[in-house]
Amino acid sequence: MKENLSQKYINRELSWLAFNARVLQEAADATVPLLSRLRFLGIFSNNLDEFFKVRYAAIRRMRAEGISGEKILGGISSKKLLKQITEVVIQQQSDSLKILNDIENQLEKEDIFVLNESELSQEHQQFVHDYFIEYVSPALVTIMLNDLAEFPLLRDTSGYLAIKLVMDTPAISGGFQKEEVRYAVVEIPKTVNRFVELPSEDHKKYIIMLDDVIRYNLAQIFNMFNYKSISAHMIKITRDAELEIDSDLNKSFIEKIFTSVRDRRQGDPVRFVYDKEIAIDTLEFLLSKMHIDGSDSIIPGGRYHNRRDYMKFPNLGRFDLITPQEVSMPVSELSLEGSILEKIKQRDYLIHAPYHTFSYVIKFLREAALDPKVVSIKITLYRLAEHSQIISSLINAAKNGKAVTVQIELQARFDETSNIYYSELMQSEGINLIFGVKGLKVHSKICVVERLENDKLKRYGFVSTGNFNEASAKHYTDVTLMTSNNAILKDINKIFEFFEANYRVHRYKHLIVSPHYTRSKLTKLIDREIEHARHGKEAFLKFKMNSLSDFKMIDKLYEAAHEGVKIQLIVRGICCLIPGKKDFSENIEAISIVDNYLEHSRIYIFGNDGDPEVFISSADFMTRNIERRVEVTCPIFDDNIKKELIETFEIGWNCEIKARIHSEDLSNTYKPVTSEKPQRSQAVLHQYYLNKLDVITERLNF
Repeated sequence: MKENLSQKYINRELSWLAFNARVLQEAADATVPLLSRLRFLGIFSNNLDEFFKVRYAAIRRMRAEGISGEKILGGISSKKLLKQITEVVIQQQSDSLKILNDIENQLEKEDIFVLNESELSQEHQQFVHDYFIEYVSPALVTIMLNDLAEFPLLRDTSGYLAIKLVMDTPAISGGFQKEEVRYAVVEIPKTVNRFVELPSEDHKKYIIMLDDVIRYNLAQIFNMFNYKSISAHMIKITRDAELEIDSDLNKSFIEKIFTSVRDRRQGDPVRFVYDKEIAIDTLEFLLSKMHIDGSDSIIPGGRYHNRRDYMKFPNLGRFDLITPQEVSMPVSELSLEGSILEKIKQRDYLIHAPYHTFSYVIKFLREAALDPKVVSIKITLYRLAEHSQIISSLINAAKNGKAVTVQIELQARFDETSNIYYSELMQSEGINLIFGVKGLKVHSKICVVERLENDKLKRYGFVSTGNFNEASAKHYTDVTLMTSNNAILKDINKIFEFFEANYRVHRYKHLIVSPHYTRSKLTKLIDREIEHARHGKEAFLKFKMNSLSDFKMIDKLYEAAHEGVKIQLIVRGICCLIPGKKDFSENIEAISIVDNYLEHSRIYIFGNDGDPEVFISSADFMTRNIERRVEVTCPIFDDNIKKELIETFEIGWNCEIKARIHSEDLSNTYKPVTSEKPQRSQAVLHQYYLNKLDVITERLNF
């Protein structure tokens, strides 16, 4: 009998769209400050762009190759899934437009007005005219389409205005007069801010979109044509972002990635979004010329696309309309003054960003770069800040004669160009670079420093759940263990040996490392909980992660739940597991927290009959993290840190204001409020760490 997978698993893509709907809920939430709501609208749009470039494109390729894919898609065919995705996205786009209109209406009550080209005062008209001449016109790319032998390549990172000109002089065809129409596209320049601030009037603030600045000045652009009408409607195309890696042995890996990223711009179209007010003949002309048909996602939208730009909407000095950013705190008893290595020698410390400052990681590397006793630094890098202090510290170390080894992942999606730049910079400074393991992405977040002390090598290092990126550390919640525990650091050193000679698979005493051991080790730990439950002992699993989509791990959780293991899951994004279902998952509860910070840390807690084991990890429960990446899951040995991680999990689990329940119907229902004072976990966590500081301060003052 054929197994009905749709009754066991939620499809990964539909679950991801439900996650993005939670982001859209934040944009719709009237309790969120207005300008922060615009930011969430931008995040929603940016997420959707990446989804189409990667996930939708992958399903589309599957469909094009005639693969139904029901077994890997959770019981739904690729053809049906593409149709469902388009239907969901059309509805979400419609919802997002209503939310945007509501936000703009609310902004008007705050004396902030977003104007279009037909709503300008005389003063604003002159300003827009002058602004266009000075800043916009020199940056414009305008292409007339009718007479081109080949349609131009439209980039998926850009927005375009599709122009229709109805000429004043009719064309003659077969002795009959016929209305002549010319089409063009105008690329909206990315070198000019999308939001143009107009002069204030009567203490009111005014914004006009760059799109409308161009619309207002269409006559300036097309003044050489004798036309009787002109119209402009925005279009946007999304392309398949899959990299095709060149097999040419004469090229370096950097060259291959660079070429692949360049060629990505010519990937097949997978989504076409257009202003639903566009003329039918203009739409048909564009679809025909770009060879877009019903197998692609064709989505009608509003007047403006590329709403990801709303992440950069100007604050206009109205900080009261933005969610306040709490100041990152120091870690109790870990000063940024004095030697951080000496502190770590005494005991382990946990950095929980952004509640704690990321400066500790920078301080660690800067100290290692200058310390005469440090002989080597080894680190993995995945995503980096635009102006990376991490890279500066490593270059500084190399200049001071340290042996610096960096494993940098050139295939970190959408960060390839940045990582190529940093790779070439580090190579020029004498840093030893490793470009990964064939067939595997290196996603682990590890560092080890070797220091010569009393003629012996002493190791220091850190393991993290997030990227070594000081920019994202202000917005992503991640935990980093700083340690001098040789048991952990010896295993980390073996991972770097594996990078250098990956034909050798090492045994690790303490770390759980993908792709070789994660599935088997986590399975054994879950099996231990099952045995405890069978014997009436305390048995539970408390997991916090970004995504849960690996069917084998889900089946193991179902098995554990069926045997009586209590399971609590905090899964921010994709959750293919169906919780609370009779006969196989009634002992599983699952929530998602979406709030001001992006929940990114992975924390795994195993009950172990009253003596919990706690791990932090770079890996989610996704097949790619378990089988196709180098990931590190690290045990926590320090009792205080173990207690802290358990307490922070409980704070998240008790969240009511920003927690949604994972369910089979993907309804994103908010967790019921049961307490008199509902908790918002991110606010409670900030207070939790403030209280820790206060306790230490009182003790020191006493």
